[in-house]
Amino acid sequence: MPGHNVIVLGASAGGLKALSAVVSELPADIGAAIFIVQHMSPERKSELPKLLSDVSDLPATHPVDGQIFQEGQIYVAPPDHHLLVGENSVRVVRGPQENRFRPSIDALFRSAARAHGPRVIGMVMTGYLDDGTVGLQAISKQGGITVVQDPDEAEYASMPRSALRYVKVDHSVPIAKAGALLARLVGQESVPRDEFPTSLEIEIEAKIAEQEMNTKEYLENVEKIGKLTSFTCPDCNGSIWQIGDDEPIKFRCHVGHSLTGDVFSIEQTQNLESALWSAIRIMEEKVTFARKMAERRRGQEREKAADSYEEQADGLDRELTSIRDLIACGIGTQRFMEQEDG
Repeated sequence: MPGHNVIVLGASAGGLKALSAVVSELPADIGAAIFIVQHMSPERKSELPKLLSDVSDLPATHPVDGQIFQEGQIYVAPPDHHLLVGENSVRVVRGPQENRFRPSIDALFRSAARAHGPRVIGMVMTGYLDDGTVGLQAISKQGGITVVQDPDEAEYASMPRSALRYVKVDHSVPIAKAGALLARLVGQESVPRDEFPTSLEIEIEAKIAEQEMNTKEYLENVEKIGKLTSFTCPDCNGSIWQIGDDEPIKFRCHVGHSLTGDVFSIEQTQNLESALWSAIRIMEEKVTFARKMAERRRGQEREKAADSYEEQADGLDRELTSIRDLIACGIGTQRFMEQEDG
């Protein structure tokens, strides 16, 4: 039987140190191709392939769309592009963001599970929130091996803790032992691929990331795996479908944006805050204008009209204080959500 010849690694905050520690322990003759998503700024050039090549016996590169991949090499998602694994080649595409990220760990993991099933090893590492959780679920459902960095020693524990909460994880290890574990798992026999046929949900979501469907095909397919909700996408204001009933709860919009429940709530908070700041700006202009009008009316000795404008300005000032307090409360809620697992 074949072994596990596809390794997918996902990291966010604190990932450079963790990824370097893992790949530095991988042998040059490892019988697997390694694919990495590290969340990064879309505007900045990534030096990650060079940094990983400097500490590893394996060469690391940013692949190009359609490139044939080989065992014994590391492929790193370039900034602002999803890295997706096919049977023999990779896709490098600017598909819709997932959990606010492009590249997305979930998109990489799901594509590997779809193409290689039981031959995949997936590992979620340090980072905020929960990107990687549903992708690791896909690997588990397709018979692959799931690994998570020990959250107690992760620099940022939210991602590994989320994975441990919602995925049947095969191994949870300190980062110093992860490289040796992955090298050992590569040599283990995998079960036959036909024992884990690709689920409809994984197949459709993988195609969405690859942008392989037109609008009609997309809507027909998302209806097969999701249930239309009354919510709207916080990214594009489009219609939202709930995908399945598993935890974490997951949504996908009519253009393909995908969010888990916690990220959806944070996006709503941010949109609400933006709307409230716009309201504050308009109300402050109204306060300033009302005071100006009060001053003009007093100059005309129209005291009653001046008092009316002053009362209007004072009332708006009180409402402005309430809205600012609401914003402060909203920011506090978001920080709690981001740090509750930290």
